[in-house]
Amino acid sequence: MPRFTIVIAAYRVQGYLGACLDSVLTQSYPDLEVVAVDDRSPDHCGAIIDAYAARDSRVVPVHQRVNSGPGRARNAGVERASGDYLLFLDGDDTLAPGTLQGLADRLALTHDPDILYFNHVRTYWSERRAPSLFGELLASAGTDVFSAVERPEFLRLFAMSSNRVYQRDFYTRHGFAFSEGIYEDALLSYKTMLTARRIACVDLVGLEYRQRRVGASTGSPGEKHFIIFQQYARLFDFLDDRPHLDPLRPLLFERAVSHFLFCLDRTSRVATADRPRFFARAVEWYRAHLPAGFTPPVEGRWRFEALASGSFLRYREHELAVRAAAGARKLRRTVRPPLAARAKQGLYRLHRQRPVDPQLAVYSAYWGRGVLCNPAAIYHRARELAPEIHGVWVVKKSEIETLPEGVDYVVTGTRDFYRTVARAKYLINNVNFPNEVVKRPGTVHLQTFHGTPLKCMGLDQQRYPAAAGGMSFGNLLKRIDRWDFALSSNPHSSQIWERVYPAAYRLLEYGYPRNDVFFTATEDDIRRIREELGIPAGNTALLYAPTLRDYQKGFTPRLDLERLSRELGRKTTLLVRAHYSYRPDDELARLQEAGSVIDVSRHRSVEELCLAADALITDYSSMMFDYAVLDRPVVIYADDWDIYRSSRGVYFDLLSGSPGETPGAVARTERELVEVFREGRWCDADATALRTAFRARFCRFDDGRAAERVVRALMLGQDLELPLAPTPRTRPLADSAPAGPRGGVLTAE
Repeated sequence: MPRFTIVIAAYRVQGYLGACLDSVLTQSYPDLEVVAVDDRSPDHCGAIIDAYAARDSRVVPVHQRVNSGPGRARNAGVERASGDYLLFLDGDDTLAPGTLQGLADRLALTHDPDILYFNHVRTYWSERRAPSLFGELLASAGTDVFSAVERPEFLRLFAMSSNRVYQRDFYTRHGFAFSEGIYEDALLSYKTMLTARRIACVDLVGLEYRQRRVGASTGSPGEKHFIIFQQYARLFDFLDDRPHLDPLRPLLFERAVSHFLFCLDRTSRVATADRPRFFARAVEWYRAHLPAGFTPPVEGRWRFEALASGSFLRYREHELAVRAAAGARKLRRTVRPPLAARAKQGLYRLHRQRPVDPQLAVYSAYWGRGVLCNPAAIYHRARELAPEIHGVWVVKKSEIETLPEGVDYVVTGTRDFYRTVARAKYLINNVNFPNEVVKRPGTVHLQTFHGTPLKCMGLDQQRYPAAAGGMSFGNLLKRIDRWDFALSSNPHSSQIWERVYPAAYRLLEYGYPRNDVFFTATEDDIRRIREELGIPAGNTALLYAPTLRDYQKGFTPRLDLERLSRELGRKTTLLVRAHYSYRPDDELARLQEAGSVIDVSRHRSVEELCLAADALITDYSSMMFDYAVLDRPVVIYADDWDIYRSSRGVYFDLLSGSPGETPGAVARTERELVEVFREGRWCDADATALRTAFRARFCRFDDGRAAERVVRALMLGQDLELPLAPTPRTRPLADSAPAGPRGGVLTAE
């Protein structure tokens, strides 16, 4: 029998659940079990739980048949528990290192109390950590063991489910269980504390209590919050049957009313339009349960008095007076923008007064670099499936000449730009539109992204200031609040996006539209692309595509490309693509002129380069995830992995050699890279097995119909998820088998 059973309820927490489970399973105290309950979550929570259970026998997976709420999910977990003590966690919270050891030590010191309370810290998206207000109270208990009647001040502890452990025998013997609806933890918290004869405390900050920006069960307003009155009514029904607890009624009444007022004052819980009705329910509850001789607390007395009066108008008058006295309005110094900018902003405001054009879509990619990436694939598919919707591209002036014939466009920052984005119903981008773009009611903003995340993204960049480059994370949050939809190409991306870009958008697991061409390209298309690039017939084409490095200015090849080309031989063609953020490189131009490489850095279509190449050589570029869709060899050349990982942050160990993490052969030096190709390891059975596992993890949603899904869902109102078609085997290249000459062995013949 384990000492602890940690019951974890999981619903729509796929971006956090792994960290929660890791925080428990890596505790130094090993005598535990985890009962992880998937409350019929529509995301990947169930799969995450099953994966952990397959790796660690201490994890007991439970899958609810229907979504029933956190209370019932925890109850289902208790039914499977076998530990001496129960600890409840939400799937987005974590335990601090050493927590279970500290709890076990205090349990031994206090001779196994009914309940042991510990401390918590609130964690925020901004990486801010706010300590609780209860450290001093917890510390004051020392090693004493007591009841609530003996020490009523401890009823002021935060009434949540995760800042205590319950002796399981005590919990089940008294028939405790969570009730339905939210605020169920407050009811159980008080009932268990009032019942326990032996309560102990430890001032150990063990719970990291995440304050999510969106997604928490209490984080959106609505009728569900009115259940709080019923929950506290149940508590006072509980007291009615236990007259020996009557001395505690005034304190519990104060706690209940304070909780009501806390909700009333937060529009995230009670919408402005619902406040009078919520106030009236609070008045009703107040009068029904008012203890004789109750005296309101000194702090906030006016709130209790206004509630007792039954007048919401009086409450509002006091509320406004208090805000004014506190100096809620502060003058801020503002800097007026230049006259031309003010004129454009005024024009933008004017056009926003006009109706939204339901047949206008605005597209942009890579901050105005042209008709590229996922937005381009959606644009072309929309022209076929929804020709009545007119598409306009936002581009930089320098990119006008690169646009295909017949493409309508506006230049970023011009009057036409502001007029167009003000009227468009659909705004589709793979990065973000400028900060001044306003999300109008009735418009649809789609974030397509432009790669699967290996490196840390979004809010996770706060931990890597050098990589963030002075980014304003406040502005980032304002931009993502405009999104209605965001695309995902695999479960890994879904879990990362929801956590690092926290907003109320809907995630579309449709695959990447830019990869559709991998399923539609013909052998003639591939032959044409190779000829246009200058790849000799019969040659093996290797695409070298390193990523951007935040600590490196300009493109500096990390390989001696001239030597590599010579070592691989004349039957191998080396294509080199520098990251689009870098300017044209003189050395690459020289090598191309010498015939050592083909510089494809300015080629407009990355997808065409992938189709042309027999194998990809990259370091940490997200191109590897797209190229894997083709089921062709990927070779990782990572000479600076340790520097990149520490300065940029990554989500998994690309070089681990583990299935699902490493896509193929790995080289850390130029000599190793040459040997990978000379010995045929780039496409041998081991590399193929790694690639198969990598594709299973990262290419699950790509089937050639991603753009169609987007257009049908967003523009045609056909909100149905088309069945994912089985991924076909890649067609052999027209001029060269992917295995290369001599069964994959490349030589300098």
